[in-house]
Amino acid sequence: MTPAINVAKKYNIPHRIHEFVHDGTNEAYGIEAAEKMEVPAEQVFKTLVVVIDNKTLVVGVIPVTAMLSMKLIAKVAGGKKAAMADKLEVERATGYVLGGVSPLGQKKRLKTIIDSSAKKHATLYISAGRRGLELELSPADLSKVTRAVIADICV
Repeated sequence: MTPAINVAKKYNIPHRIHEFVHDGTNEAYGIEAAEKMEVPAEQVFKTLVVVIDNKTLVVGVIPVTAMLSMKLIAKVAGGKKAAMADKLEVERATGYVLGGVSPLGQKKRLKTIIDSSAKKHATLYISAGRRGLELELSPADLSKVTRAVIADICV
């Protein structure tokens, strides 16, 4: 069990766990997950950690087929500018390695913003806390448990 799965269980969130063998040479983690699980890539969401105004870490949850808008996420987070957070800072704050960062069960609870495209789907696939492990759950449950804001954050 990963911290992400433990959170889903703790809050009695209806979910399904999907596991596949991750190809260590593949760094397109989300696309690989969609292909191996044979699900639409638009339904697989990646967890990106950004730093707002060089001080605050914020999580953006977006489709693996989309690009995060630094301008939009900064605005939604109440800042002026955003940049991708440093790998070590991400791992330290979340407790997860890149490619396995989940919006659930992070060491430090970070403000979370989910792209509004999530509302189009009955369920989403998010990282369950390690590469090759995905959690399927509803966008509403993900939003509720992470206390997320839902907004347009993709270009």
